[in-house]
Amino acid sequence: MSIDLLKKYGVSVAKGFVASTPDEAYNIAKEKFDGDVIVKAQVLAGGRGKGRFDSGLQGGVHICANAEEVRDIASKMINHKIFTVQTGISGRPCNKVFLVERKYIRREIYLAFLLDRETGGPVIIGSSQGGVDIETVAKENPNAIIKIPIEFSVGITNEQVSKVVEALKFRGNQALQASDIIKKLYKLFIEKDVLLLEINPFVELSDGNIICLDAKINFDDNAIFRQTDLVSLRDPTQEDPREVAAHNADLNYIGLDGNIACLVNGAGLAMATMDLIKLNGGSPANFLDVGGGASEQQVTEAFKILTSDKQVKAILVNIFGGIMRCDVIAMGILKAAKTLKIRVPIVVRLQGTNFQKAKEILENSGFRIIPADDLDEAASKVCKVAHIQSLAEDAQLSVSFELPI
Repeated sequence: MSIDLLKKYGVSVAKGFVASTPDEAYNIAKEKFDGDVIVKAQVLAGGRGKGRFDSGLQGGVHICANAEEVRDIASKMINHKIFTVQTGISGRPCNKVFLVERKYIRREIYLAFLLDRETGGPVIIGSSQGGVDIETVAKENPNAIIKIPIEFSVGITNEQVSKVVEALKFRGNQALQASDIIKKLYKLFIEKDVLLLEINPFVELSDGNIICLDAKINFDDNAIFRQTDLVSLRDPTQEDPREVAAHNADLNYIGLDGNIACLVNGAGLAMATMDLIKLNGGSPANFLDVGGGASEQQVTEAFKILTSDKQVKAILVNIFGGIMRCDVIAMGILKAAKTLKIRVPIVVRLQGTNFQKAKEILENSGFRIIPADDLDEAASKVCKVAHIQSLAEDAQLSVSFELPI
């Protein structure tokens, strides 16, 4: 929970509790709150407030006047899917809700820390015109947003904090509160290997106090070995099952909406492969990088992930062997073909270490695997066979791309 992490760093937040069932939500509302309760859907996606549930409920954030209303709203969120601008058409399951005390807000502010490629370090971004429509502010009034780069070796300075506080229009005691919170947030950002720490809204309450009312935190996967306390917070139900499987197999996978699956080694080669598929009229179904030293088992796991996507009509394997041995890839392809009974065409282009041996393995395998000598040829072939496969399935015809001869 982002709020729990903020509290550990001494950041002011609203009182809140998590509930996993409607009855639990009812009991918490009854025992822990005196006034209105805000019920928030706990999903890893933005735009909750304007989202909709498959239960018919509109909005993922609701103000409830009593415990009975809390239970009713929670029952329409928990174990239902929410659809927002960030979830895509598949939506995102809501397994929990967050109950938080209602705060009376005088003003909403936007505040964020993130890593910036342009400056090569952290930046702090803020706007006195914060709130749910910060994207609109960025588009229509970019001058209302302040951006200050921070030197890693120096850290955030008092002068920089003062500039942010002034830009966010805090004065007097509020300026002191905001300054303290900004320093604590930066400490969290650095110590927890955070890529994005977004407070939206960062609010001024009617009683004059300043608190963080909501937060979004993205962590650096490459530094997770230093953050073992965060591992238990990961909720795989909020992620694409294919991406979870790839993570468990130490593979890099991102699902896309095309119908040509890609298995490639190296991020740059993967991007080039997807570009060539597009240039040849196809559409990539994924980004999958097996890395520089994948094992035969990892290749098999990669095929399991690729073939779990029912939209896939063909698979392109594009390997440039350096550290990676092409014969290992070939053996992984054969193992996958045998165990998974793959029935979509596979186009294979192998170059580099042991590629001749790999070609011999595939040619003598007894499986119909379509070879290609260069990437242009491979992209052209996979787009053609994917098109044929799609036409055949639409016509409910059997095609001759079944791998076992």
